[in-house]
Amino acid sequence: MTRKPFIGQSTLANGLSDLNYAHVCGLLNTQAEGGFSYFITFTNDHSRYSYVYLMWYKSDAFKWFKEFRLEFENQIGCKIKTLLSDRGGEYLSGEFIDYLKKNGIVS
Repeated sequence: MTRKPFIGQSTLANGLSDLNYAHVCGLLNTQAEGGFSYFITFTNDHSRYSYVYLMWYKSDAFKWFKEFRLEFENQIGCKIKTLLSDRGGEYLSGEFIDYLKKNGIVS
């Protein structure tokens, strides 16, 4: 069975702060230099610019999101509005969810 080509329109977020994706990758077969077994990417939907951070554990995702948020908001000059993830356990800790709510970020 063959697929028909996609004929719909692909739309990007309207502004730089509207939508950011988060994705954790790993457990890597070969550790990166420094013993890192995971990495997390944050991709801006509007610009498609990505940030990549190396991690030892999946649970480091919250720490790196806070780092990403500070860097993004200082460089771009606007606040993150939405974070889209796969709703994995690393994004569902009470601390992470409270942080997002406190800072007005929709998950």
